[in-house]
Amino acid sequence: MYLPSLFAETRVEVLHALMRAHPLATLVVLTPEGLDAHHLPLELDPEPAPFGTLRGHVARANPLWRTFSPQVEALAVFCGPDAYISPSWYPTKRETGKVVPTWNYAVVHAYGPLRVIEDRGWLRALVTRLTDRHEAGREVPWRVTDAPAAFIDALLEAIVGIEMPITRLLGKWKASQNRSPRDREGVIAGLLREDGEAAAAMADLVRRAQRP
Repeated sequence: MYLPSLFAETRVEVLHALMRAHPLATLVVLTPEGLDAHHLPLELDPEPAPFGTLRGHVARANPLWRTFSPQVEALAVFCGPDAYISPSWYPTKRETGKVVPTWNYAVVHAYGPLRVIEDRGWLRALVTRLTDRHEAGREVPWRVTDAPAAFIDALLEAIVGIEMPITRLLGKWKASQNRSPRDREGVIAGLLREDGEAAAAMADLVRRAQRP
C-alpha cells in the first residue's frame, strides 16, 4: 500500500477500533492459480500483543482453506469511512483555482500466516461469540441455542475455521491532512451538508485527523 507518512496511522488501539467497527474484511491469499480474495467477517482478539489475532470461518465448499499457500502471508483488508471530496469545498478554490477532487478513506491492512482449524468446539465457540457480538443491543437477540441442536451440528460440519496471528498492521487515514486548516474546515462543512452516515463519519475523521 502506498503510505505517505502524513497519512500513516500507527496507533494499534486506533487500528483495532476500526477493525472492530468494520469487521467485514477482504481476505487475500495466494493460490496456485494466483491471488484470490474472499469477503468475510473476522473476529479480532487483541492477544498476543502487540497486534493480536484474527479468527473467522468459511464454508467447507470454499476452496480457500485447501488452496491457499501457507508459505505466503495472507492479507486482511478492513475498510472504514470513505467519501468523495469536492474541490469546491476548499477556500483555496476561490483564491487560486488550483485544486482538484480527491477521495478520503481510512483502511487497515493486517498481515499474517493463515492456518485452518476443524475442531468442532473451537468452531462452536467462534460462531457463538460472533453471533452474541452482532446481536447485542437488539430488542430480542438471536442466540445459537435458539436453533435446534442437530441443525447447528450439521452446519458446523459445513464450515472450516481460519486463524491468522497478525505479524504486521498498516493503517492509512487519508483525511485531508495535506490541506490547510481553512481547507480542512471547508471539507468538514461540505461533508456535513451531504446526506448519509458515511459523510458524517468522514467529517468526524477529518476533524480528529487535523494536525497542528
